Amino acid sequence: MTEQPHTDHESGHGYISAKDDYLKRLRRIEGQARGLQRMVEDEKYCIDILTQVSAMTKALQAVALGLLEDHISHCVVDAAVAGGSEADAKIKEATDAIARLVRS
Repeated sequence: MTEQPHTDHESGHGYISAKDDYLKRLRRIEGQARGLQRMVEDEKYCIDILTQVSAMTKALQAVALGLLEDHISHCVVDAAVAGGSEADAKIKEATDAIARLVRS
């Protein structure tokens, strides 16, 4: 049976130790999204809305970079120590994630 890199629950994910922090950040971002909706509903000035979109984008990027760092320092390092095809798969997975972040 081939193990899928993104479904390995037995060893835990790299972000687990900071899960509560990530959840707090994501709830804050959720609040920012609701605030943006209210701004549009209330027909606020375009530049003010764009400023808040930029703040929300930076907050999401910070979460993404933290998750990426956790993934590399935990999942990729563990796979590299184990070696073989699992290491290759984790490195490919990480580089693909980096490419997605760079394009966004």
